[in-house]
Amino acid sequence: MEEFYLASNGAGRIRCGLWLPEGQPRAVVQIIHGIAEHIGRYDHFARFLTQRGFAVCADDHMGHGRSVEEGGVYGYFSDGWMAAVRDERSVFEEMKKRFPSLPYFMLGHSMGSFLLRTYLYTYPGGLTGAIISGTGWQSELALSAGLALCRLEQLRIGETGRSKLLKALMFGAYNQKFRPNRTPNDWICSDTAVVDAYTDDPLCGFDATVGLTRDMLTGISMNQKKENLAKMDKTLPVLFVSGMQDPVGAMGEGVLRTIDAFKRAGLCNVTIRLYPEGRHEMLNETNRTEVYADILGWLEPLV
Repeated sequence: MEEFYLASNGAGRIRCGLWLPEGQPRAVVQIIHGIAEHIGRYDHFARFLTQRGFAVCADDHMGHGRSVEEGGVYGYFSDGWMAAVRDERSVFEEMKKRFPSLPYFMLGHSMGSFLLRTYLYTYPGGLTGAIISGTGWQSELALSAGLALCRLEQLRIGETGRSKLLKALMFGAYNQKFRPNRTPNDWICSDTAVVDAYTDDPLCGFDATVGLTRDMLTGISMNQKKENLAKMDKTLPVLFVSGMQDPVGAMGEGVLRTIDAFKRAGLCNVTIRLYPEGRHEMLNETNRTEVYADILGWLEPLV
């Protein structure tokens, strides 16, 4: 993996990675990772794609992975949600300089799926396709309550503080379905080796700050507004990938609600891959060979 850095649209700089195939690439896939993780967790999937002729790029978001400089704050977006979305645009523009004529795809997982959904109506056009992994839908009541609590906690401990109450609100219920729990992270994947690696990784699993929690809830709320959904490129091919045992997607219900919203907004090329036994991270699930093949099968006709 080639490593490089770009100036962040928030503060500091973001660490980026580029995986290249042997010979000339035939398309680019940009990966947008989830909360409390980093791009190294996508190395296996990136190598799968490079072996099939794709260039793959990704960045550690602000407050994540090796984008956090000494003394920096993990789990925090300087200047908010839209600065992180603009960072994804910066990666896109850098890759377009290198590969101006290649088909270009984005894959967003979990929080990255919400960043990608914001990207799609902020920068409509320019993509060959989008893959939305591990996404969901929240009720307006839940979003309003969460944002109100963020405001109170921000007054109490500041936006870079970490709130046990907000953590319980955001993630507290995710592990309940999988009791008795072996780890706090059983919900992410049914492969225990993946869960243990995540749990033991010092760059994973940290608590989000009040500011990032607020920003993500704000982003989710924006994504669900009809006027924003209507701004998306109606011709864009979109693939949804989710597990039916994923609590982020309300065990499939939130994913189907999102798909319905995309279709109501006029998107006419929407493909769905829901896996009955899959949890949150389908790229790491026990049937990941099947998932990889499904994603490749969707990509190939578009290249």
